[in-house]
Amino acid sequence: MVQTLAAAGELQRDLQRELTYDGLRAAEAKGSKGGRRPAVATDKTDTVRTAYMEGRSIAALARDHGVSRGAIRTAIADLMPDHNGIAQEGTPALELPVTLDMPGKVADFLRAADLEPAERAALDQGVTVRRGQGYTLRITAVPAVHRQLLARCQPLDGGQGVPAVPAQRKARREYENRVTGLRNPA
Repeated sequence: MVQTLAAAGELQRDLQRELTYDGLRAAEAKGSKGGRRPAVATDKTDTVRTAYMEGRSIAALARDHGVSRGAIRTAIADLMPDHNGIAQEGTPALELPVTLDMPGKVADFLRAADLEPAERAALDQGVTVRRGQGYTLRITAVPAVHRQLLARCQPLDGGQGVPAVPAQRKARREYENRVTGLRNPA
């Protein structure tokens, strides 16, 4: 009885191995190759880093270069907002630009406001992204500029004799959540 069970187990293992090889051959015939996706080539790293700084998404860069998103993240690790680089003592940490989506109602309010040159430049260089009936403005700036823009749109919450419009208040809260999600300066 034990020999019969052992033979059945061996038959099952052989069948499984055969089916696995059949699947691998079929995938190879379709043009797929197994294994880990390649890393970003060293001669392409600068191109990937530049494209990321210009606002390209990690997924788009991975598709364009035929690598995984993890490989792209590895190539741009020090450019990402949550990077924990070792800072030398006595030197202030360098703030890198961060891309955030600002709701259109907030952007419209800020366009009519009195802004500092850095804030105005960030707003003017933003990319408009259509969202249903409205839009968002994709702004790339250092976190300090995002915080200043958030402070300037406080009147959207109402108060000081100005009535609050619920849609504007909600839009400001959305932007506030995105800005406060950034890592606070040390």
